[in-house]
Amino acid sequence: MKKIYLLSLVACLIACSSQQDLQPEDWAWLDFQRPEGINPIISPNKDIKFFCPMTGDSIAWQEGDTFNPAATTKDGKIVVMFRSEDATHMGIGSRTSRIGYAESTDGLHFDIQNTPVVYPADDAQKANEWPGGCEDPRVAKTEDGLYVMFYTQWNRDVARLAVATSNDLQTWTKHGPAFAKAYNGRFANNFTKSASIITKMQDGQQVIAKFGDKYMMYWGEQFVNVATSTDLVNWEPMLDEQGELLQVMKTRPGYFDSDLTECGPPAIMTDKGIILFYNGKNKAGEGADPNYTANSYCAGQALFDKNDPTKYITRLDKPFFQPEADFEKSGQYPAGTVFIEGLVNHQGKWFLYYGCADSFVAVAVKNK
Repeated sequence: MKKIYLLSLVACLIACSSQQDLQPEDWAWLDFQRPEGINPIISPNKDIKFFCPMTGDSIAWQEGDTFNPAATTKDGKIVVMFRSEDATHMGIGSRTSRIGYAESTDGLHFDIQNTPVVYPADDAQKANEWPGGCEDPRVAKTEDGLYVMFYTQWNRDVARLAVATSNDLQTWTKHGPAFAKAYNGRFANNFTKSASIITKMQDGQQVIAKFGDKYMMYWGEQFVNVATSTDLVNWEPMLDEQGELLQVMKTRPGYFDSDLTECGPPAIMTDKGIILFYNGKNKAGEGADPNYTANSYCAGQALFDKNDPTKYITRLDKPFFQPEADFEKSGQYPAGTVFIEGLVNHQGKWFLYYGCADSFVAVAVKNK
């Protein structure tokens, strides 16, 4: 018995040591580059209008700001689904957001559709989406081609993480808040957002992964949580031994993610583990990282065990992507923002789509 215990202890120490010795180049996806002369790829446009069911009038739905994009592939093209705000009010969170559609053959030059595809309508989600709208999408697809979108419903009272599904990326079925049924509605009225469902590469396609009979996602902004689902629509947050949300990764004083660790695009399984791409917000004042602007958003990566997605291994101490260009440090959010939400494999490269200062959409590319 003692021998077995000692062998187990040695194995644990070796595993812990190997995890601590991991260097960023051993596991992280580095070297994302901004294509020269391309960005921003989507900007506000006051000339594009559609008839809004909420206002009962034609509205310039892209006039205010265009930012925070999801990305996926369809029929050999990259599709970017971006958040767009009208210009009806001033101030972050006070306008109405809708989710637009743009597609590209090369991932750099996009044709933008004139009408949004997910927006506050006179439907069953009216109470959750009027008047603030539909924000910050993340999109992934199943092995059989069903697209799943996670987005934030904002009624200017409570922000709720919601689910929608589609077979063609154009017509979406809204299923409502992801946590509405979990634990008898315990989290139905909590402030929830930012879901990164776990994906994998299969036959050259990035698809939603499954762990036994369950799907799993990371979610949250104040710390990283985990949730599970058997149907991709109804999700159950995982809890710790005290019955509280399972916080698998938290903010770090003195680092670029000292204020928030907000989940980004769909997480992806690799041979080293599950990489969670996330948006780290720096504090202002005590506890901030002095190397980065107060309140700025930079992009980080964290590694989790591929067999146990709740098991945190390590993360980057410095962001792999940070605000540099003028359009990333102006607009609605002048503190500087590169807010990553879309990551897609296309033509042998990885394309990372991100929001710039809550005002533009841009892209960075990594060669394999």
